Amino acid sequence: MAVVRLENLTKRFGNVVAVNNLSLEIKDGEFVSFLGPSGCGKTTTLRMIAGVERPTEGKICIDDVVVNDLPSKDRDIAMVFQFYVMYPAMKVFDQIAFPLKMRGASKDEIKKSVRKVATILGIDHLLNLPVGGLTMGERQRIELARAMVRRPKVYLLDEPLTNLDAKLRARMRGELKRLIKTLGTTTIYVTHDQLEAISMADRIGVMKLGSLQQYDTPENMYDHPKNLFVAGFIGTPAIDFVDCSLVEKDGRAFLDAGEFVYEVTEFRENIVKDSTSPELILGIRPEHISVNKQCAAENSIEAQVNVVEPTGNRTIVRMSIGKHPLVANTGVLAISPDEKVWVSFDRAKIHIFDKKTERTII
Repeated sequence: MAVVRLENLTKRFGNVVAVNNLSLEIKDGEFVSFLGPSGCGKTTTLRMIAGVERPTEGKICIDDVVVNDLPSKDRDIAMVFQFYVMYPAMKVFDQIAFPLKMRGASKDEIKKSVRKVATILGIDHLLNLPVGGLTMGERQRIELARAMVRRPKVYLLDEPLTNLDAKLRARMRGELKRLIKTLGTTTIYVTHDQLEAISMADRIGVMKLGSLQQYDTPENMYDHPKNLFVAGFIGTPAIDFVDCSLVEKDGRAFLDAGEFVYEVTEFRENIVKDSTSPELILGIRPEHISVNKQCAAENSIEAQVNVVEPTGNRTIVRMSIGKHPLVANTGVLAISPDEKVWVSFDRAKIHIFDKKTERTII
């Protein structure tokens, strides 16, 4: 196991800054996910840690040793790529054993290690088979086994579940999380799928255009996003955003969205102190919106139902308040498109962002 520390890590490709001044620490035995859209720099960061790419600036430290100039083979890391690399002429046993053979391990050590890791991953019955007829899920396990068998200090996983179908991918998320926790090895996992990151990682680093936006636990990132981008990237269905402006009247403060006003008097002091202008964005997650057929609460807002999506014990309700679209994720609800309903927000869960800086105020 190992502590991985990145200090002011930067990577440029010509005039393009792929990773910009990235600094963070991954604790011993921690499972960290780099999350973000395509082109945000997450895979480039992983490749620099692996030694496949060389940093333009900054340091990569593994257990307080600067590894910038060390080749990949001397960093004691194992990397699993998005596209599995299999040797067609080898049986499964030899696929997994290959890294140990390259290190000159004894036959007894190889046999013992391969069978142990194959048992953990549930592929011990495949060891004498060729890889040609295996499923994608079985190939994925072989790739993981080949990385695990070395027992490196750090695992680097680059979107290893991307090529699996949805059902298998969901199952493998749980299996992989259990496996990593059992091994207790420091793991860095790259994905663009926020569900994978939230459900598996101890901490998440959300990246945008090469810059780290927030590095936090999944819970804190969901409940306390640092900016508009993080709030919008985390959560399904996505958070609702409404453009508005702060107005004050008779000692009370309101968010004026044009089609409705929403009182925020208790938040006025923080809004005035931390905003750069009256132009703001109100954010509320769909599960924090209540939908009723009558005006049942103060600050309720009338909306029109556009689409109703039953999902078993929950209902996704797509609505509009004038020109503002709104999505609620509520309990089972007997409503139909074109109905008028009243919505209210959980005041303890609302978010307010500065429209200019996109930073979180509330």
